[in-house]
Amino acid sequence: MDHDETDEFDVMALLPHLTGLSAVLNRSRLVERAMEEAGVAIDRPATTVLITLHMAGEPLRVGEIATRMQVVGPHVTRLLHDLERRGLVGRIADPNDQRARLIELGPGGREIAERYFRAVFGWINKAVADWPEQDRRVFGRLLERFVGDLTRQLSPGEETP
Repeated sequence: MDHDETDEFDVMALLPHLTGLSAVLNRSRLVERAMEEAGVAIDRPATTVLITLHMAGEPLRVGEIATRMQVVGPHVTRLLHDLERRGLVGRIADPNDQRARLIELGPGGREIAERYFRAVFGWINKAVADWPEQDRRVFGRLLERFVGDLTRQLSPGEETP
C-alpha cells in the first residue's frame, strides 16, 4: 500500500491500534466475561437482545431489533420466544399501528442488561481513570463519530444503529 509521508492524518499509524483494540476485545472475551460477572444465566444472543432493547430506551419491532443486531428477523423471533417465556421481555401494541407488536424489556430483562452494563462500564472507567476529563470527553466524542462514519461508509444505504 502506498503511504504518503505528508498526510496530515496517518491512517497507517492508526491501523495497528484498531487491530489491537479488536484483538483485545476478542481475546478478552469481553461479552462473555461481562455476562459471567453480571451473573447472566442466558446465552449470548439472548443477552444481545436485552442489551439492544436497553440501549434503544424504548420498545422496538422485531425487525428493528434484528437490524440493530445485524441478524435476520427469524433468528430474533426464536430468541424472543424464549425470553418472553422467561418473562424477560413482553409484547405490547404499537401505538402507531395496532396490528403490529413492539417488544419491551420486562423488569427481569432490564435488571440483567443493567448488571451487564455495570460490568462493562467498570472496566472502561478503570481503563481511562487516569485520563484528564477533557481527554475522556474528546475520546468519547471522536470514537462515536468515527464508528458512525465508518459504519455509513461500509454500509451504504443502511442506517447506523
